Formats: sequence, C-alpha cells, structure tokens
Amino acid sequence: MTHGPAPARPRAGLKAALDDLYASYNEADAVADPVNLVRRYPAGADREVVGFFASGLAFGRVASILQSIGRLLSVLGPAPSAFVREFDPGRDGGAFGPLGHRWTRGEDLAALVLLLRRMMEEAGSIEGFFLRGHDAGSVDVEPSLESFSRRALALAGPAHPRRRGLSYFFPRPSGGSACKRLNLYLRWMVRADGVDLGAWSGVSRSQLIVPLDVHVIRVGRCLGLTRRLSPGWRMASEITSALRQLDPDDPVRYDFALCHVGMRGQCGLNRPSLDSRCPLRGWCQPGRRTRRASPPPSDRR
Repeated sequence: MTHGPAPARPRAGLKAALDDLYASYNEADAVADPVNLVRRYPAGADREVVGFFASGLAFGRVASILQSIGRLLSVLGPAPSAFVREFDPGRDGGAFGPLGHRWTRGEDLAALVLLLRRMMEEAGSIEGFFLRGHDAGSVDVEPSLESFSRRALALAGPAHPRRRGLSYFFPRPSGGSACKRLNLYLRWMVRADGVDLGAWSGVSRSQLIVPLDVHVIRVGRCLGLTRRLSPGWRMASEITSALRQLDPDDPVRYDFALCHVGMRGQCGLNRPSLDSRCPLRGWCQPGRRTRRASPPPSDRR
C-alpha cells in the first residue's frame, strides 16, 4: 500500500458507500446501544424521559452504561414520564441514593428528575421546553442548545450550585463543548428510522449536529470530514457540515454507523493493519498518521 496522497474521488461515491454502511446498521438492536433501552417504551412521553437519562449517562464502556441505565430504570418504574411528573424529593429521592455512573451520583440523578419535572410543569414536556428557545431558522441547533442548557440550569434554582453534577447534563456550545450527549438525545428524538425513535416533531433533522465521540473523530479524520485536531463544538460542526454536503436534509443519519465502525475496531487509523477491516476502505486514508484524538470535551460547560 502506498502512503502518498490519495487520488480525488467524486463525493457522490463516498455518499454511496456511506449509504450502504447506513443500511447495514439501520435496524433495531443491530448492536448493543443505549437507544435499545429507550425503544422498550412504546409511549412517546416515556421515550423522551428515558432518552434524556440514557443519553445523559452515555459515557464510558457500553456494558457499564447499560448497567447504570438499567438500575435507574428500575427506580423510574414502568411509566417513567408519570414518575417524573409526580416526583417528590422527600418521598422519592432516597431511592436514587445507591445509583450512580462513574462520577455521576444518585443525588445528581434525583436533582435531574426534579429539574425535568419543572420543565414539564412549565412547558408540558421536555420537547416543549426545548422549543421555547429553538431557532427554527438557524442552520443547526447551536443557538437552541445554548438556550436549552442556560434555561435549564436557571430553572434548577438553588439546587444548581450545590449539585455540580447537575451541570454535567447541560453543557453549552459557547464553552467549546461538543455537547455530545445532548446531540445524541436530539438524534434519538428527532430522527425516525430503524434505530432512532422520532418522538419529537418540532425540530428539523437538517439542523442536527453529529454527537462527537472518539470513534466519530477517528473515522471522520480518516474520511477527511475534518482537519481539526482539537475535539469540541467546532469539530462536531465541521464534520456535520461535510456530511450535510452529502445529505442536506439528514446529515446525522450516518452517525450511528460511523460510531460503531470505530467501536468495532474496524477503522485503520493509527493501526498497523490500516484499513483491511474497514467497510469504507478505499475512501479513507489510514496511512496518514495523525495524533490520537483525546475524548471530546462533551461535558464542559
């Protein structure tokens, strides 16, 4: 294999390759993923609540993530939306004490339940609260996420400064954060296909931003979707802009497949095997060595 510059190829060819990859992953339970736990709830109101918790805990090893979400769901019970709407900290808060995920504690989760209850009381649903600050005319959700996180933490009131862990669920683009878990939540809620749930109707798929994680960074650099070395909002936006050239109406449709190519170790970037296992081989440039990407600052405010 030569390591010189790869010849230019039509972007239409890359789109065809990504479309094939998308089709191969676009089915429920294709791989172990937190979204599978959200799908177990048929009601949209339950899906938006469970989805917020599941995406909020989606950091670390998949097995650990699934275990942590499962323990939380056992507390929320069979009707999570109703649990949140009726949540009383004095009566129900103690059940969250034994829970946690990495540095997120049970007290943080209880504070989040209370905050979501306040969102529902104010706007009827999490979607309703989001839409109150949504800019439908913006090219993407950057201003909407900025507004959502700012208003959410303001709604938390005195609980916010006492519970630093609560802030972790509401990062902002203005702080440089890629907002990976919030963008993941929006992907689940807004898109509708074999994987994503389509529980919301007020946000356009075209505005979504790719949930940036180390796997999407690696594959994105292989495919030339970004030249940035520092992960954060700008990298997430750049990768999404490149994907938007391939599918202006639904650029994030490729995220699930790209992420799992990386998770399965099929990407050849910085590996001696190069692209021998990659389903996108021939389109990427794994011979071009780059610095290993650090985990994105997805939780920085």
